[in-house]
Amino acid sequence: MLGIVLALFAVSTASIFIRFAQKEAPSLVIAAARLTLATLVLGPIAISTQWREIRSLSKNRIFLLCLSGIFLAFHFASWISSLEYTKVASSAVLVSTAPLWVALISPLFLHEKILPIVWIGLGITLSGLVIVSLGQACQWSEVGFICPPIETYISGRAFTGNILALIGAFCVAGYLLIGRSVRSTLSLITYTTSVYGIAAIVLNLLVVISGEVYSGYSPQIYIWFLALAIIPQIIGHSTYNWALRYLPAVYVSIVLLGEPVGSGILAFFILLEAPALIEIVGGIVILLGIFMVSRGREVQANETTRS
Repeated sequence: MLGIVLALFAVSTASIFIRFAQKEAPSLVIAAARLTLATLVLGPIAISTQWREIRSLSKNRIFLLCLSGIFLAFHFASWISSLEYTKVASSAVLVSTAPLWVALISPLFLHEKILPIVWIGLGITLSGLVIVSLGQACQWSEVGFICPPIETYISGRAFTGNILALIGAFCVAGYLLIGRSVRSTLSLITYTTSVYGIAAIVLNLLVVISGEVYSGYSPQIYIWFLALAIIPQIIGHSTYNWALRYLPAVYVSIVLLGEPVGSGILAFFILLEAPALIEIVGGIVILLGIFMVSRGREVQANETTRS
C-alpha cells in the first residue's frame, strides 16, 4: 500500500510538469520525450541485470509487451493532446473513466472476481470526479450555480478534446489489463523497459509523421522533459506496474483516480491555485471511493486465505 501511495504522489506531478513544458513544446513531443528518456535510463539497467530473461522472451510475451506499449503510447498521445482542445476538468474526468473499462473487461479476460463493495467504490469515486469537474467548470452567481451550455461539450474543439480523452482512458485500461497478465511472469525492470521502449518508438514515429522537432526549446523545457521521465514515469508508473503483480488491475486503476486530488494539492503549493469548496468535497468523495475499494481488496484477500 505504501508503494501505491508513493506512485500516486509521483504521477500527480505529471500535470504540473506538462503544463510547464507545454509553454513551448507540442504535446506529442512531450509524450515522446517522457518515454524516450525513461527508456534510456532503464535500458542499461535491464540489459545488465536481466539480459538472460530478455533473451528468453517467447513470441507470445513479446507480442503482449508490444501491445501494452502501443496502448501506453496512444494513452499519452491522446491524453496530453486532449489538453490542447478541451478544458483540464473535462479531460481529467473522461480519461479517469479507465477503471470503468477495466472493471467491465477484467472479469472476461483475467477472470478476476469483483466484489460488490468494489463496484460501489467505483461509482462513488467516479461521482467524486464529476463533482470536481463541476467545481472547475461551473461557478456560483447571484442566480445560483451556473454551468456552460451543453453545446460547448459536444461541438468544435471541445468535442475533439473529449474524444481524445476517452481514447486515452480506453488505452490506459488496455495497458493495465495486459500488464496484470504479463507482470506475473516477468521482472519489473524487464517489463517496464520493454513497454516504455515500445511506447517511445511509437511516439517518436508519431512525432516524425506530425513534422514536430525536439530542438529549439529553452533549457527549462528539457528539464521538464527529464522530470516527467524520472518522477511520474519511472517512479510513478513503474511502481504501479510493480503493484500489478500483486493486485488485480481494477484496484490499481481505481487508485489512479486519486491523481486529480494529488495534482490539486501540488497545484495549490506550486501554482498557487486554491481549490473551490466543491472541489474539496469532490476530493473527499474520491478518497472515500478509494478507501472502499481498498476495503474490498482486504475482504477478498481474507476470503482467499480462509478458502
